[in-house]
Amino acid sequence: MSVYDVIQRLPDLRTTRRVSRALAVLDLVLNEDPGSRYHSFDARWSETEEAALMRDGSGNEYSIVFSGDGAFAYGFDHESPMSPYVNGMKTWPGLIDGVPEVFHSARDDAAFQTAATVCFWRTTDDTEWRCGPVQNAEKDGADALFELLADSRPEAYLTFAEDYYEVALDLEPIRHIYALMPLTEYVVTSLNPERRLHDLKDEIAEIGYPRS
Repeated sequence: MSVYDVIQRLPDLRTTRRVSRALAVLDLVLNEDPGSRYHSFDARWSETEEAALMRDGSGNEYSIVFSGDGAFAYGFDHESPMSPYVNGMKTWPGLIDGVPEVFHSARDDAAFQTAATVCFWRTTDDTEWRCGPVQNAEKDGADALFELLADSRPEAYLTFAEDYYEVALDLEPIRHIYALMPLTEYVVTSLNPERRLHDLKDEIAEIGYPRS
């Protein structure tokens, strides 16, 4: 699948933001090592923006910046033939064509210019996610990068986490967090008996997740 398939499967802005926040909290609870967490969320990205980030530790990543104008997203598959690093540090033809003016500052950011094989966006006026007329996008890596967001079900995270962390997990606390219900000691310890809610308070605040 390519970006064209992913933008058809992604949920609306509100749900994408909610799931992104939930993924960050789940990884926070399950993984004590910040350096090896896949997902993070910064509710204080700027005075007017929040950001969802994914880093898999192998060079693949994505960033989604949420603002009052909507969301601008890009991803990088380090093995993609669309990588700027194998194309003279140039973005792939069509990748950024049509980006709305409200997202130009994100588009022109140096981090984006050097690390993007996927790009899409959605303004608050849009009824669907959009992307540029990308040529030969089949190997952009969008499917693997954005699979959990495109699926948006707690069951998808359960499958991911049991494989990545090699532990058996209960679906109910994952559903609780996907719904952004206030985080409790019981939910935290149900997922990871070694973690305590009090110890996570600063990172939970950074994510902007509600506490009880």
